[in-house]
Amino acid sequence: QVQLVESGGGLVQAGGSLRLSCAASGLTFSNYHMGWFRQAPGKEREFVAAIRWSGVNTLYVDSVKGRFTISRDNNKNTGYLQMNSLKPEDTATYYCAAKVRWGGDYSASWHVYNYWGQGTQVTVSS
Repeated sequence: QVQLVESGGGLVQAGGSLRLSCAASGLTFSNYHMGWFRQAPGKEREFVAAIRWSGVNTLYVDSVKGRFTISRDNNKNTGYLQMNSLKPEDTATYYCAAKVRWGGDYSASWHVYNYWGQGTQVTVSS
């Protein structure tokens, strides 16, 4: 049974930092690209960042470039999203997702991801 479990969310003041983790089980983590998405109440799911299975290449939405860093440790079956200089508009539920590497390259399109976590809430106060 495949599971992706996010952790590390919470309440933080604007300008602060959080580090999200995504622990994967039930799959060979290095066979999957990984992505982070977020969804705020009343809004559509939004791509945040993605990382190739090897960890070499990354992709970010423009609004988080220079503030967020996606990474992964395949030996620990865990992915990360380091979020710095947080803004109130970053408030959302954050989800990690895994996409099998043989199904195509990493992507900003949520619908191509095979597995999803349950989400972790990030709230940034002004």
